[in-house]
Amino acid sequence: MKILVIGATGLVGSAVCAGLATGGHNVISAVRPGKQPDGGLGTWVEVDIAKAVEPSDWLPHLEGIDAVVNCAGALQDGMRHNMTAVHAQGPRALFSACEQSGVRRIIHFSAIGVDRQQPSAFSRTKLSGDMALMETNLDWVILRPAVILGDSAFGSSALFRGLAALPVLPAMPSTGKLQVVQLEDVTETVLRFVDKADPSKLSLEIVGPQPLDFDEIVARYRRWLGWPPAKRYLLPRPLASLLYRLGDIAGLLGWRPPVRSTAAREIVRGAVGDPTDWTAATGIRPLSLDDALARRPVSVQERWFAKLYFLKPVIFLLLPLFWIATGIISLTSGFEEGVELMLAGGAGWLAAPSVVAGALADIVVGCAIALRRTARWGLYAAVLLSLFYAAAGTAILPELWNEPLGPLTKIWPILVLHLVALAILEER
Repeated sequence: MKILVIGATGLVGSAVCAGLATGGHNVISAVRPGKQPDGGLGTWVEVDIAKAVEPSDWLPHLEGIDAVVNCAGALQDGMRHNMTAVHAQGPRALFSACEQSGVRRIIHFSAIGVDRQQPSAFSRTKLSGDMALMETNLDWVILRPAVILGDSAFGSSALFRGLAALPVLPAMPSTGKLQVVQLEDVTETVLRFVDKADPSKLSLEIVGPQPLDFDEIVARYRRWLGWPPAKRYLLPRPLASLLYRLGDIAGLLGWRPPVRSTAAREIVRGAVGDPTDWTAATGIRPLSLDDALARRPVSVQERWFAKLYFLKPVIFLLLPLFWIATGIISLTSGFEEGVELMLAGGAGWLAAPSVVAGALADIVVGCAIALRRTARWGLYAAVLLSLFYAAAGTAILPELWNEPLGPLTKIWPILVLHLVALAILEER
């Protein structure tokens, strides 16, 4: 079959593409412009579901397609995400285009509990997309998974690993039970539905076999990673609220932290459901978390990732602050000292303009690193600027290498930190 997969670069979408390709299907991956799917599986087309809000936007991509799997989703509105467009407007146009083009089979990913309660815009927009599909005469199946965990470290899978590396577990208040489900079970579900006309017009809750507290899930990951149990510390509500707000700010800058205000509202409800209908329709008996982890030998890569997980936001907080603060200081309290150093090095009338230019360059670099879209170029610019400062300092005032505080010597560890940031920049 020729199958179009929407959201092909996400955790679920990439696994679905791989599973379908392995099963002998011809997979067409729909990706955002400029985003090539990993692994080179099948072919891809560029289409942004958030902007493809008219049936005519989808019709060219549906020629010869036998089935569509929609895995697209967004946790919260931000610089690169519009939940209403991703969850409702784009899918509504897609479903209409499927009716017009004769594509009957649609597998659509929603989220657990959205039909029962909508505590956030995430749930409301997800439900709106579900309702749009239910109004059609297509052969649809709506899958409503709980929190999905798998080999790939992204989203919740990454968060649990990162929390497992902490010697003290900062527990959020008011968290509901979670019936985590394994990515391989989710992928197998798609494989069993995609090439059948029946059953159709079916909504299924895709959940694991046991409800667990958030802390219990972290403890299982920590045990799997080979570390002793961690102490639990319940965060005060004001501190927890601050962390969620900081996550919102990071989201506005284009980053994708799992800890945001949407998560705060959704996690109170938890992610629990009844897998009976799912098992009856597919024959799949979901793996427990313990069984899933027992099948995966822990590796040094897993331990490295877990320990680096919370260092990454610290790095990407400190580096922009470092560059922006350096620029501000150079323009204010440190301006005269900077000019004196340049004069001592023989800069003459260029002393003041050089200090101003360097300060502005520092601020621009810091702002670029802070924005996810420009972070890579900001880091490259920071590396080049650091090397320039080392070379210029050596040429103008070589005695700075002998200074007790090492103003030039300290460039090298800073340079290495930027290379580390480049190495861990990608989120998936």
